[in-house]
Amino acid sequence: MSGTVHVHPISRTIVLLEIDNPPMNPLGVEMRQTFMDALDRVEADDALRCLIVTGRGRAFCSGDDLKNVGPKGEDLAGFGRLLERLEATRVPVVAAVNGWSVGGGFELALCCDIRLASTEAKFVCAGVNVGLMASTYRLPRLIGVSRAKSMLLTGLPHDAETAERYGLVTGVHQPDELRGAAVAMAERIATRAPLSVEATKRTANRAPDLSPEEADRIWAEELRVLRRSNDHKAAVAAFRERREPVFTRS
Repeated sequence: MSGTVHVHPISRTIVLLEIDNPPMNPLGVEMRQTFMDALDRVEADDALRCLIVTGRGRAFCSGDDLKNVGPKGEDLAGFGRLLERLEATRVPVVAAVNGWSVGGGFELALCCDIRLASTEAKFVCAGVNVGLMASTYRLPRLIGVSRAKSMLLTGLPHDAETAERYGLVTGVHQPDELRGAAVAMAERIATRAPLSVEATKRTANRAPDLSPEEADRIWAEELRVLRRSNDHKAAVAAFRERREPVFTRS
């Protein structure tokens, strides 16, 4: 394996994971394990508040490594486990999409909570280009069925401006400004009440699949815990004293 995943601590509360497997940053079997090991390692630190994922060079990620696909085909279940692992990360994940985001790499970006793009980013739903399918669940939920089909059924590249117009990304930045924008987003998230942020992520992820009654029940359970937290008490005290609260994730 020639590639790796660089772990860059931005601060005590923010870590950046950088996929480095030139030229297109594919995630074959070994690279997927490297990525998940890095996730496990950084998430084990209770101080972590936000994670940033990006790629090195001209690609964010190109999905599975097709050079290593055997006669029985791709390890689709293995790639799926990576996607589920990233999506289940305790803290919010910001994708800084620096370049090509293709196939499974596009799906990797969809599993992040927030996506920012470089002006050089390109998004490709490549399933129909390689006799497979991908992103047919997450993408329609994110941008709507009609727009999703235009990406899914053509397999054409879509630029960053189109991705922003579709609601796929929430900001487009010059290449040399992308990482700074992602860090600024992560810093803002990291200053919010950690238990509240984590609960908000959990409930927002589940919201599209819930009835109003189910949502109310889950919301009430989460809120019951948050109301008893030291962080909520610290926020109330800080509000009364007109100062910024200090959160401890407790």
